[in-house]
Amino acid sequence: MKITGVEAVPYRIPMRKPLRFASGEVHHIEHVLLRITTDEGLVGCADIPPRPYTYGETKESVVGIVNGVFSEALLGADPLDRALIHSRLHRTIGNQTAKGGVDIALWDLIGKSLDTPVHRLLGGFADSLEVSHMLGFSPTEAVVEEAQKFTETYGVRSFKIKVGRRPVSLDVELVAALREELGDDVLLYLDANRGWTATEAAQVLEATSGLDLRFFEEPDDADEILGRRRLVAASPIPIVADESAPNLGAAAREIHTGGASALSIKTARTGFTESQKILSYAEALGLDVLMGNQIDTQLGSTATVTFGAAFEHSSRWPAELSNFLDMADDLIASPIEITDGRVHAPTVPGVGTIIDEDKLARYRIDR
Repeated sequence: MKITGVEAVPYRIPMRKPLRFASGEVHHIEHVLLRITTDEGLVGCADIPPRPYTYGETKESVVGIVNGVFSEALLGADPLDRALIHSRLHRTIGNQTAKGGVDIALWDLIGKSLDTPVHRLLGGFADSLEVSHMLGFSPTEAVVEEAQKFTETYGVRSFKIKVGRRPVSLDVELVAALREELGDDVLLYLDANRGWTATEAAQVLEATSGLDLRFFEEPDDADEILGRRRLVAASPIPIVADESAPNLGAAAREIHTGGASALSIKTARTGFTESQKILSYAEALGLDVLMGNQIDTQLGSTATVTFGAAFEHSSRWPAELSNFLDMADDLIASPIEITDGRVHAPTVPGVGTIIDEDKLARYRIDR
């Protein structure tokens, strides 16, 4: 089997409501659909979500690198030779989500060529993952109402609360209101997207100490080195590295230098191959892992559950799988269902990201 074609298709889909958080806001998604074709007629797909305010990638840069340097590395290669392909991609610095997308598309091809779900090829530990929903910036009453809706409609019992870059008292008030309204058995954790200083984050930890928060993701900029390490050392709950740990090397650096005590894995930026390395590293050290959300479409969320449900260690905590519900539409042909607060892993060959071609034609922006 040889790769004969590589296609990067940019597309835009509006959000039903903007998602606001400390490092930006999203009114529509501008992603890139990657398709890799082989001489046997198989097509591997992946959704690539450029995040210029996080990784410096844009849809234009992703299309350019995929159609240029990455195509040179892929054309003529056997998808099964993943290590060889990754060694070629590694010569190019950065381009994290583009590399992650290539890896997922390769796994999709491998699963289809073997007529087997990638979830099973990776490990097949669980058939589903519990869902955690991400709550963006809005007035307290609206955020509480959204959380109650997701609990009542979808059975979701875990929420990541976006905080930061606004008065500490406002976010403390929000967390207290959510705990009061949702009860003690709902899992709550914070994500400041680097929106506070270490001193402010410490104030939040103290003010919320009686509210049973489980994790605190990116409370401040990891480059605030001494402050961050004092915060991690003093924190009663795990401090999660997310954008400060976009690859295996960065994850290891943050953990070993005291910059974090837990890790977020996002398949959109580390694919399945590097994500498995990060997961194994975390498991060996006894670190908690959260399966994160890159403001993923259903295509991206399908990849997350494919990987996260494949391993015991990544199945332990609820995964961020539901934010596609904030989007007006999607390219996936078989929509995801959230039932009793869980999403099931695909059972079809490959990753399960089958494209609705009519929708792709409607939303693509390269024509």
